Amino acid sequence: MGVPGGVERPAGVSPAAAVALTVTLGLAGVAWGVAVVHMSGMAMGVATQLGSFGFFIAVWVAMMAAMMLPGLAPAVVRRARDWGGARTVPVFAVSYLAVWALVGVVVYEVDRPHGTLVAGAVTVAAGLYEFTPVKQHFRRRCRDMSGSGFGFGLCCLGSSIGLMAMLVVLGVMSIPWMVVITVLASAQKFLPPRVAIDVPVALAITGLGILILAAPAAVPGLAPPM
Repeated sequence: MGVPGGVERPAGVSPAAAVALTVTLGLAGVAWGVAVVHMSGMAMGVATQLGSFGFFIAVWVAMMAAMMLPGLAPAVVRRARDWGGARTVPVFAVSYLAVWALVGVVVYEVDRPHGTLVAGAVTVAAGLYEFTPVKQHFRRRCRDMSGSGFGFGLCCLGSSIGLMAMLVVLGVMSIPWMVVITVLASAQKFLPPRVAIDVPVALAITGLGILILAAPAAVPGLAPPM
């Protein structure tokens, strides 16, 4: 059935859900712009410096909003549809992003300029994690639940922790890696598990880690030029 102005709304998406979805994706677009502006020129691969705590957390939150809000879209629709309309979405989204903000605090405490050995080992581990029952459990939970935003964020963290660790060790301020991880993490929220897709992706991540260990110079942007 059509809506005023002749614009068709997807089946099963209420007006409140459509508004919440539009705002969520709009904020993601704004966050991408903010992140790109502030990250420009900062990508140094494994030698990336994080700067001051305040600067890093501000940029990290913008990065997480840019990367994670697109994949939040299905949960936003479910939340607005099943839990009291669009007014329940802001608290849900903010508490979801709070999980990723806390991850940023941990990243700031543990991440330091490191070598390609660390980058390769963590990337191999991220690829292997894709095969584990733990990953599959959290991926299913992240696709299906829409209760507490904080709880949902924890499930999505469990699903995407390997991918995010890759981002940190390959270049936490790298826009290209940010795009790659966003695509992978969002696809896993939108699509059900499929062996024909998931296994090649996991093998590709593992293979990338092995390549970094064996021939780091073959991976563009991994290390700053000498």
